[in-house]
Amino acid sequence: MTELGFDFSHYYTYQEVVDFLHQMRENNPHLIELKVIGKSYGGLDIFLATLTNQNTGKAQEKPGYWIDGNIHAIEVTGSAVALYTIYYLLNNYATEPRITHLLDNYTIYILPRIAVDGAEKYLTTPQILRSSIRHYPYPEERDGLHWEDINGDGLILQMRLKDNCGAWKISSEDPRIMVPREPDEFGGTYYSILPEGIIKNYDGYDIKVAPSKEGMDFNRNYPHEWQPEGKQKGAGDFPLSEPETRAVAEFWREHPNINGFINYHTFSGVILRSYCTYPDEHLPVKDLEIYKLIGEKGTEITGYECVSIYHNFSYPNREKISGGMIDYCYDRFGWFGFAIELWDAPTAAGVKKDDYIKWLQRHPVADDLKMMQWNDEKLGGRGFINWEIFEHPQLGTVEIGGWNLKEVWYNPPVEYLPKLCEEQCQFAIAHALMSPRLAVSQTVVEHQGGDLYHLLVQFENQGFLPTNTSEKALEQKSVKPIEVMLDLPDGVTLVSGKQKQEIEHLHGRSSEAFNFFSFFAQPGSYRCHLEWVVKGVAGCEIEVMAKAERAGVVKTVITLSE
Repeated sequence: MTELGFDFSHYYTYQEVVDFLHQMRENNPHLIELKVIGKSYGGLDIFLATLTNQNTGKAQEKPGYWIDGNIHAIEVTGSAVALYTIYYLLNNYATEPRITHLLDNYTIYILPRIAVDGAEKYLTTPQILRSSIRHYPYPEERDGLHWEDINGDGLILQMRLKDNCGAWKISSEDPRIMVPREPDEFGGTYYSILPEGIIKNYDGYDIKVAPSKEGMDFNRNYPHEWQPEGKQKGAGDFPLSEPETRAVAEFWREHPNINGFINYHTFSGVILRSYCTYPDEHLPVKDLEIYKLIGEKGTEITGYECVSIYHNFSYPNREKISGGMIDYCYDRFGWFGFAIELWDAPTAAGVKKDDYIKWLQRHPVADDLKMMQWNDEKLGGRGFINWEIFEHPQLGTVEIGGWNLKEVWYNPPVEYLPKLCEEQCQFAIAHALMSPRLAVSQTVVEHQGGDLYHLLVQFENQGFLPTNTSEKALEQKSVKPIEVMLDLPDGVTLVSGKQKQEIEHLHGRSSEAFNFFSFFAQPGSYRCHLEWVVKGVAGCEIEVMAKAERAGVVKTVITLSE
């Protein structure tokens, strides 16, 4: 058991992440292994933790489950949840039966931070960036307004400047709030709102916001439905063009025991499932049912609604996300997994949103007032920076202020972290425990007379999911059949049966999850048995091994007896 606590007072920098992982390893050498799976664009090591009880079997011979965070640089809450999950599992092993069972029988792969370069810049400077520090898609900075902390307060906020053509005005109910100007409104004081920053090559007339110097988006760089930059912003030069995404994909290729995953993001307070690019009709019917059932469990534990990205989390103009990790994992491997958008400031303030995306585009001023009240009463006012006059070197008199995006919107104030981490950790545990798990339920040896013996071994899937994980995995042929092998010692020969054979995948309890009436069910489909006749002498030992790529490796030894 580890004695090291988890520090909720701040979000960990890169070195703190590395130090934490090494301390966990030093305190729990039999439960956690660390591996550098690659280097980032900026040359930092990308660390992955493998959690399992090494005394009960090899990691890759157990059902696996994947957790990652911080694929987007600004979304450091994801790495906090991932690191807390490591701490929680190690700290509760041997004292909490559920955790002991998990680490004795399953393997949990946790990659706390994918965008290691970008997250470090986000945490140590005022800058806000999407994923990588690589200049993309342009090697040089473009003309236009670039986000920058121009008043030196350590934050990049907003600028409001008076403009007769402006689309905004100051709310009559709270002067901090900017509200849309009515379509037919004239004769008042109006404003344009811009990001705080400096304009490169300003001509004194036109203001345009420049594209980000660091426009790479790792979550558009995966192979599924990948589109080039002209069609999908942030996509990269080609699928898996970035060292970070390529390192992750290589690890997955080398670890076929994975069944499910969670990919942590911020913000919106919602559990998202595949597809990004297709409606639900594109999923096999059984998979969709199971996806929804697992999502319901997530809602029960976290309070987050589980929705389809395509149907319920679409961007303006029905623009679809291509090259996303979640679709690649499901469509390529058949893993059931989720992109979880952690935290939501409006929800914390008591705002009810009918649509996750449309609310960000337009919502009633009553919602802004609720948020200001929450800021004043719960955050002591630190979440919103009051507007202050500033003499901009190019635009003249402006006012700088607005929401502290880093500490309130993109990530929760740290006092909200403990509850969030605990709830999300519990869902990850529940999801991992749904994985298939191969076991030997019984063995029978019958002496047939002389030197002949009849052997029978029954296998069973003790997990919720089938040993093939999903219908999509079968469709894509991404999982091998179960292999069964007999290791015959000298002096023992096989009379009937096969020494090495493949058997069909075993159902899990999920096959009966929707059969309320028993006469629709097919009990026993999660078990099968094999038989052999061998010639040998009493006392000989025969090892039978079954290997299910995603449900684990099991072995049993049969002793020939009179």
